[in-house]
Amino acid sequence: MRRYPWSLALLLLIAAATSAADPEKYPTPSPNSADEPLAKAFSLENAGTFLDNAVSAWTRDQNCASCHTSYPYLMARPAIGNAKAPALLEMRSFFEKRIAKWDSGGLPEGSEGTTEIVASAATLAFHDAQSTGKLHLLTRKALDKMWTVQKEDGAWDWNKHELPPLEYDEYYGAVYAAMGVGFAPEGYAKGESAKAGLARLRKYFAANPPLWIHHKAWLLFASQRLDGLMSAEEQKKTIQELLALQREDGGWNLPSLGDWKRLDDTANDPKGPSDGYATGLVIYILRQSGVPKDDKQIQRGVKWLKTNQRESGRWFTRSVSADRDHWITNAGTAFAVLAIKACE
Repeated sequence: MRRYPWSLALLLLIAAATSAADPEKYPTPSPNSADEPLAKAFSLENAGTFLDNAVSAWTRDQNCASCHTSYPYLMARPAIGNAKAPALLEMRSFFEKRIAKWDSGGLPEGSEGTTEIVASAATLAFHDAQSTGKLHLLTRKALDKMWTVQKEDGAWDWNKHELPPLEYDEYYGAVYAAMGVGFAPEGYAKGESAKAGLARLRKYFAANPPLWIHHKAWLLFASQRLDGLMSAEEQKKTIQELLALQREDGGWNLPSLGDWKRLDDTANDPKGPSDGYATGLVIYILRQSGVPKDDKQIQRGVKWLKTNQRESGRWFTRSVSADRDHWITNAGTAFAVLAIKACE
């Protein structure tokens, strides 16, 4: 039986009593919409409230994790300042409980199960690095499990649901895994259990250049903590490419990061409005790659973020697949938070 300091035990009891499944405490946010008014003033607290409500509603309704909501939430929520926020503790517990049940039939079949393994392992490794600095036993279990479902070419059978950029191709799953292994505390990437899998993963990246700058940006991110993915010259060139895509208003937009077709086979507009996902992701990765926070382009991007938050606390991003739910807004809000905190 795990023993906690009394203060942490109390926090866990509070978290259990105010479960993220409670719709009164964590109401479902209004639909993601480009028509939502801008906030009168920037507020990280409101961003945290939106993220708590969005991830709680998704978990309550779907009882699963998602690439657009759950995983970015666990990455970003601690950055707002409360590492013991009840909804955050609940979400971490949700992941851990699922991992504990994997060996007893608790995994979906096919790519859904593989994607859950990879995404959970990488996200919990990132969260461990940003919170305790220790590799949790269940995070290690997930990382070790990840290598057992890796394909011979080094990638994984990632979800391909025609939902770019997160559930569209195997490259994103591979680079997300690389990010997580790089962040995993206690030298996991240098351990024996990761050796063979990382060798296959590096060969995959060498044989499969990223098709889009979005994936190249993620490779740049992963390469900051995992060697053998990009040369110094490739890193420098990618940084320049990302900076060159900044728009006149200071933001970035998702269609400019990849040539994805919509489900109705129409094209996305790379000259369309700036959005939260692209702006937050690019600024955060540039900061992780050593671009100073006082860089003029970074500051213009932060200004865009602080003046384009919506009343609910979110940053809107139009889906590049279909005008339905715009779930990428949830991921965009998470990366907007990470970007702003990285520039403080």
